[in-house]
Amino acid sequence: MRKYFDKTGIWDHATDKKNTTELKKIIKKYGWPTIPLVGKRASFCAWLLVQHADHDRQFQKRALKLLKKAHSVNSKDIDPMNIAFLTDRILVGGGEKQMFGTQFYFDRNRKLKLNPLKNRRGINKIRKDYNLPTLEFHLREAMEYNTKKRR
Repeated sequence: MRKYFDKTGIWDHATDKKNTTELKKIIKKYGWPTIPLVGKRASFCAWLLVQHADHDRQFQKRALKLLKKAHSVNSKDIDPMNIAFLTDRILVGGGEKQMFGTQFYFDRNRKLKLNPLKNRRGINKIRKDYNLPTLEFHLREAMEYNTKKRR
């Protein structure tokens, strides 16, 4: 779907809804798809589906609780970056400021901008705790991506 979006600029919301429905069934039957249960790639893909389930904020919140619980039981079962990204996604989607600086938006000139932060002081320490690079690195990376997309 991302490849289609990169080519056309159109996001297929029907696919997001279908994926959400299927992931809910998996979670109901097996619990959160942790790394030991399904492997690193599949666990990441499950998180990515939740990350893009903006049409179902309650599901995102429920999934975040499952991620945090699994991480508290065994920190190696969940990539902590997933917790940071989903936390920010939920906050920004609810009109609040983000904690980790993971969420961006396009302004009216199609320039990528960082959504507002709750607190910039100490952000790199918080990011490090969740295996995220520094905010400065993340911003550079995002701007480079934006520059490539605009060519």
